[in-house]
Order: sequence, then structure tokens, then C-alpha cells
Amino acid sequence: MYTDSHTHLYLDAFAGDRDQMIHRALRNGVSRMLLPNIDSTTTRAMFSLAARYPTHCYPMMGLHPTSVKENYRDELHTIEKQLDRDHIVAIGETGIDLYWDQTYLNEQQEVFKTQIQWALELDLPLVVHARESFPEIFRALDKWGEKALRGVFHSFTGSSDELGKALSYNFMIGINGIVTFKNSRLKEVVGKIPPDRLLLETDAPFLAPVPYRGKRNESSYLVEIAGQVAKIFNLSQEELGTITSRNAGQLFSLQPQHET
Repeated sequence: MYTDSHTHLYLDAFAGDRDQMIHRALRNGVSRMLLPNIDSTTTRAMFSLAARYPTHCYPMMGLHPTSVKENYRDELHTIEKQLDRDHIVAIGETGIDLYWDQTYLNEQQEVFKTQIQWALELDLPLVVHARESFPEIFRALDKWGEKALRGVFHSFTGSSDELGKALSYNFMIGINGIVTFKNSRLKEVVGKIPPDRLLLETDAPFLAPVPYRGKRNESSYLVEIAGQVAKIFNLSQEELGTITSRNAGQLFSLQPQHET
């Protein structure tokens, strides 16, 4: 069985077939789906979905870096009020994104620092979004992180050197459909990840793997990612699913998986 460690199944992209989509994932063996929050506009939908599928969908709570604007303090306050809700498995997703816009870099850094502190205070893992921002992310973790901080670099696309630095923290590495893309250099890096530090994710509805590239992504497609990664490690998909699901269970303190 598999764990999709990062998937936005509560978004409007699934409004027409959400239940059918989740049942497709369950039939494909994806029995746990972790839901990272984006901002104050997504919390209600996320918690509603988690409540409907409590043994399969697990909520996180955080403020996504691309949602950090002038009103970031209000957003943080709204997110913080949700932190005492039951069954939150992580702080995230958070981090720094300089791909789209660098206007709010200072604000993103402040928001990231705040969420690092939440993770430490609540003893929860941190789910890090790093896009065109590894130097800034590493500086923040070096400055504000502690040995007790744990988490995952979600949607990892860094170099071998950046992987080495990421692994120097108590963090796992999340790999998604990018590894299946024809010209992706990620395949060369993935094989250097220790298996006990590896997670699988879809980041649905984004970044659909081959052969679905360009279409809406969904959690059932995790098996395509698992197939590619299993080849890199010379493992069967079943072995890879067992390893990565065990890793996710340990990091996020999840309930044991059961056949559905």
C-alpha cells in the first residue's frame, strides 16, 4: 500500500468527482493521503474532506509562501487559530518561493520563521516548499531550526549538492511526478536519497506524472511515480510502497494502513 504524502484533494479541481477520485486512489492501493493547507481560503474545505475520510485523509496547517502578501499577519493569525484542532499531522505547507515573484521575500522569510517555531512548539513535522530558494531555505533552517526540528522537503528538484545539504537536517525528501518527465535530471539525484529518508507524493492536482502529464493530477497516479522510483532503486513497487509508507507513518505519526 502507498501513502501520498502531499496532495491538495480539497481544491475546486476535484469538485465534480472528488469521491470517485478518492476511491480510485484507494483501489490503486493509495490508502493514506496527506492534505497540506494553502491559506485561510482553503482550511474549511480541507478539514471537511479530512472529516469525511478520517482514516484516509490527514490535514496539515500552514500558510503557503505564494499566499504571503501585504496581509500576511492576518493570514498567520487565522492559521494559528486552527493549530489546536485535532488530527493535524504537520505544519505546512510553508517555505519560500522565488519563482513567481520576489516582491515579498522579506515577508516570506518572516512567515517561514514563524512556522518553524510552530513546528518546534507543537512537536510537529514541517513541510517545506522550496522553489528557486534553496539558499534562503537553508539559511533559515540554519538560523532558526533546531535538532528537534523534523520534516520533509516536498517536491524536491534540487541538485546533488542541495540534496546533501537537505539531508543534513532531520528531514525526508518528497519525490513526485517530475521524476517521470522525459528530460528530468531528477532521476540522477533520486538514487542518492537513502531509502529511509524517501517519501512519495503527487502534489495533485499539479504535476501529473507520465503518461498523464498535462492533465489534472490525482492521488491514484502515485503508482506511476512509484514505478519510476522503484526502477531507480532496483526494487519492486510493492517494496518501495512499503518503505515509503513506513517512512510517512513514522514522520507524520499516522495510523497503520489497512486494506480497503
